[in-house]
Amino acid sequence: REVVFGMEDGMVSTFGALTGIAAATQDHFTIILSGLVVVGVESISMGVGSYLSSKSERAIDERKLEEERRELKDSPEEEKQELIEMYVKDGWTRALAKEMAEEASKNKKLFLQEMAYRELKVFPDTKEEPIRNGVIMGLCYIVGGSIPLAPYILIDHIPFAIVTSLIITPIGLFILGAFVTKYSKQSAIRTGLEMVLLGGVAAGIGYIVGQLVDKVL
Repeated sequence: REVVFGMEDGMVSTFGALTGIAAATQDHFTIILSGLVVVGVESISMGVGSYLSSKSERAIDERKLEEERRELKDSPEEEKQELIEMYVKDGWTRALAKEMAEEASKNKKLFLQEMAYRELKVFPDTKEEPIRNGVIMGLCYIVGGSIPLAPYILIDHIPFAIVTSLIITPIGLFILGAFVTKYSKQSAIRTGLEMVLLGGVAAGIGYIVGQLVDKVL
């Protein structure tokens, strides 16, 4: 999640912003400065946002699990009946549901695991890692943002740098989309083109805004 989100947002945000700024100013220093500011500030912002959201999600899950532990301790029979009804709702026969619930109630860890998954939709053994998520998000944003920024750093001729950025960024988005399908088993071409379309929309908006600001100001 953090790799895809960070890379995609880094490419799209920086791509859109630089396209608009480059089209409006045609100033090499301004473009590079703006790109570095966008990548630097947004990578920190995205990393912190991922850290805080993951931390909040983890805290909420832990609170739910703690409440469930108390309920299992204070009202085991009621919780067992709830589990039976959930098994039946999932399609198990009532006889088998009673047997499964009885077996689960004999093991505290299994009992909590079943109630957490079926009632709370929480997986006790799968917890968010806020620091790891934040670091990965921030680093991936920097990597993604560096792709549309690189041509402006390496090429002095602004129109050529714009064209180069317009070529390599969609390629980067397509590769990212195709990479995702390694795990999602979706169509690599379809997912890659979807990523490219998002980048194209961002670049188009950035270009239009840049032209409007240039004409108005």
